[in-house]
Order: sequence, then structure tokens, then C-alpha cells
Amino acid sequence: MSPACQYEPTPFGHEMRRHFSFGPGYRNLNHGKRNQLFYTLFGVLTTSGSFGASPVAIRNKANALRDECETNPCPFIKYRFPKLLDESRAAMSNFLGVPESTIVFVPNATTGVNTVMQNMVWSSDGKDEILQLDIIYGACGKTTSYVCEASEDRVRTREIGFTHSVDDTEMIFAFRKAIEDSRMEGYRPRIAIFDTISSNPGVRLPFEGLTAVCHSEGVLSLIDAAHGIGQIDLNLSSLDPDFLVSNCHKWLFTPRGCAVFYVPERNQAMVRSTLPTSHGFIARSPGKASCVSSNESVREKTEFVSNFEFVGTTDNFSFLTVPEAIRWRQKVCGGETEIREYCIQLSRKGGQRVADILGTVILDNVAHTLTDCCMVNILLPIRKPTSGDGSLVKRQDNPDTTVTEWMQQTMIKSYKTFMPVFPFQGSWWVRLSAQVYLEASDFEWAGCTLKDLCKKLHEEDDRDNRV
Repeated sequence: MSPACQYEPTPFGHEMRRHFSFGPGYRNLNHGKRNQLFYTLFGVLTTSGSFGASPVAIRNKANALRDECETNPCPFIKYRFPKLLDESRAAMSNFLGVPESTIVFVPNATTGVNTVMQNMVWSSDGKDEILQLDIIYGACGKTTSYVCEASEDRVRTREIGFTHSVDDTEMIFAFRKAIEDSRMEGYRPRIAIFDTISSNPGVRLPFEGLTAVCHSEGVLSLIDAAHGIGQIDLNLSSLDPDFLVSNCHKWLFTPRGCAVFYVPERNQAMVRSTLPTSHGFIARSPGKASCVSSNESVREKTEFVSNFEFVGTTDNFSFLTVPEAIRWRQKVCGGETEIREYCIQLSRKGGQRVADILGTVILDNVAHTLTDCCMVNILLPIRKPTSGDGSLVKRQDNPDTTVTEWMQQTMIKSYKTFMPVFPFQGSWWVRLSAQVYLEASDFEWAGCTLKDLCKKLHEEDDRDNRV
């Protein structure tokens, strides 16, 4: 495809596939690494739901910059890279509706969450608490556990349960009550971490309301928006979180790994160091730091921005592709509103079709706010674990893990696909994602495939029980 064609307006659906690098005869599903056979015949669960998928045009931009760097590495890295990085920051600040001074980039959302948590200074009386939902992303849950351990129990976590089909108002009430309970028990809720859209299950949370509660209660808000930017509207000026990080390589289509890290100026003094600490760190210096621009004149940036400008030598050319990704989405897809409307409707209708084929339900509430995004979770018709040492689900100490691994490994071997299967509140679910290169027929295929897979699981289980 010629460079000009890479920016032609293209109808959503299978015709959009020509802008991506999916292998012949395959439709993308979850190709976390290029050397893994995570392919499918339909691509319902796109890598946008896991590790991202980038159009050829945007990857070409990154590769061109990479080639340019190789022609004169030192001048490019020292002078040209900071200039291009500023252009990306400017494009992102305009995209999110916040000052450029509040925007930097990190490799991924987990890095951003760790940066905030490991820069927190905890009180010595052991009364500080971190609030989090029980569906917190696994790596972020590990982060808070590490922070508690490293603080030698000067801080602890307080978990808030997420109930199936919960109403937004009920969730916000439970969140506020957790803050009240913390204080009633003599603890101090310092910071709350929650998602815009959680991972497993993949549901949209009432993050706007949770952020408002944090404001009114004097609790810092750390929003894990890994699935946010490019999937839902994020106007940070009105949301006004204390910290937010969002992966651009998931739904915005930049190459991996690139995440925007937003910190309003009021909180930037709290973020003393990057991870790892690098050249931008200034020990207890006030206000501003200087760096040299491409024309060798001195320009001033805030200490926060300078700190994140160069964090060791890494392949972070993806940071520079944000303007290109935004441009591509406008020219090829028609803009953010068009993308969101198509993908959300496809996810809802496609998810319901899969549920109809399986004879089950989708995970949602009465107001359908949980599915107001591009991901949908469908209950799998898997019976409860049977007794007997020979059953499939009793081969390991954790029966949930056994079913999950059997399902996912069988997908890879027998169907050349991969769909996240996970246990949730006593049942097994699958998470599907909609994307601009998918159509309703893809979800039809997914439903039939999952139905056949569940049947084979039960047959395997029956054989084990007869042995």
C-alpha cells in the first residue's frame, strides 16, 4: 500500500484491515509478541485490549525517526529528540484539554502507577491507607502490596468489592463508605487507585464520580486509565484527577510502549523521581531546570517535565508518534467520535450475539454503564467443578486456573486464537473487544468457537472422571 493510501478515509470493518499488518488469512486477536501464534480467523479480542495494534503508517513514522537517529545518533538524541518530544506533548495536551506542562510520557501505565506510589511519603504512625477495588489490575495490585511491604507496615490497603451488575450510584456509595470506615477505624485514607475501564472484567467504572468523591474527601486520586485514551472521551480539565496514566499503544494506535502520564502542577512536587532515577533529577532544587534546545539556546522547563525528558537510553520512539496517531485517526477513521460510536455499538451488539449463541448473559447493569466502552464480558456455559481426583478441574490446587489455562491453550493449539478467559465471582467469563477493523460476523464466529470450546472442555472433563 502506498504512503498516500495509508491516509485515505476507509470504511470501518474488514476493509480497515489493510492498514494493519495482520498475517494472510488471519485476523488479529492478541499478538502480545510477534513470535507468538496469537492469531485468529476473526480478531474479536483485538490487541487493543491487551498489548495494542498499530497501523502501518504510524509504525513507519517511528521507523523513519529511528533511521534518522542512526544517521547521527548523538545530535538526534541530545537535541532533536527533545524537540520532537515537546511536539508530542503539545499534541497530547490539546487532545486531553490540559496544559502542556502537565504532560509527560512513560513506557506503560504500570510504570506511571509505580512512579506515583513509590514517590509517596508515608506517615510514620502506620495509619495511612491505600484504597483500591478488588478488580484492580494485577500488576497494580502487586505494586500496592510491594509499597506496603517496603514501608514496613506504615501503610496498608483497604479493598472495595466490585459486585456483578452493580449500579454506578451503589459503587460510588461503597467507595465513599470505605473512606468513612477507614477514618472511623482510626486510619487515614491517603490515596485511591481505580480504573477508567478495568481489565478483567473489562467494564467501564464510574471514575468521574469516584474522582469527585476523592476531591470532596481530601483523598488523592490515581486513575489507572490504561484502557482509556482512544476508547472513551477523556477531558482531564473537567475530570481534574490528581494523577492519571493511560496507554497510547492500546487504543490510540501508537507503537508499543507509550503511555501519557498526567500530573497537574499542584502535585508535581510530589513526583520527585522517575523510575529509574535519571539525569533529570535535581536534588531539592526549587522551581525550574534548564536544558539546551536544538539551536543551542537555553530554554527553561519545569523540573517535572525536565525530569521525564530523558530516562536512560531506551527505544522510546513511540513517544514521538502521538501527533501521527491522532492525525491518522482523523484522516482515516473520521475522528474520535466516529471511532467510539462504531466500536461501542459493535461491542454491545456483538457481545449480545455471543451471549445468545452460548445461552448465557453479558456482564452489565440496568443502566448499561458497564458496557459504555469497547469491551464486553460474556458468561461462559461451563458447569461447576465436578468432584473426583481425575476431573480436569481437580488436577491442580487452583481449579479456576486449570480451567482458564486449558481453555486458552486449547484455543492456541486447535483454533489459532486467544481470548482472555478468567474466573469472576464463581463463574468463568470471556472478554471480547471491538475495533475499527471488525464486523458483526467476527462476533458470530467468536460465539460458535467458544460454544465448541466449552463443549470440548466438558467432554475432556467427563473422560477424566471415567478414568
